[in-house]
Amino acid sequence: MSPATAVASAATKALPQTSRVFDVAFVSSPTCVRQARRITRAFLGLWNVNGELAENIVLAVSELVTNAFEHGTGDVGLRIRYLDDELRIEVTDDNPTPAELRPSGAEDVSGRGLILVAVLAQKWGVSKDGRTTWCVFRVPARRS
Repeated sequence: MSPATAVASAATKALPQTSRVFDVAFVSSPTCVRQARRITRAFLGLWNVNGELAENIVLAVSELVTNAFEHGTGDVGLRIRYLDDELRIEVTDDNPTPAELRPSGAEDVSGRGLILVAVLAQKWGVSKDGRTTWCVFRVPARRS
């Protein structure tokens, strides 16, 4: 095999998936939700996570950050880890009261955020200390 053939062959092989992660902290304010959506979209684009899945992930980020802003205390932290075929979103604030699903009536103008997250994500939960709400999305492997 010539050196040129070896390079061409190596270039066509899929490289092993490496972990991808970002952390960002926001001062709790109405603009933090918009900023979280924009940053998440940018990273998803870099990671080639697109289409309906990307929109669902951005919606989950929006809902979790909104909950932290509206019901939490202190700064709002957002961490997204994309490992192999799983993308995990974690949103943290200083309120130890854990997020929980609550029924909402047809006339309620809010209160459906965690229901949306529970429907869209593969799984979701709250850390033992109650300060972090998380959810996980499955990201199917791309076909070559």
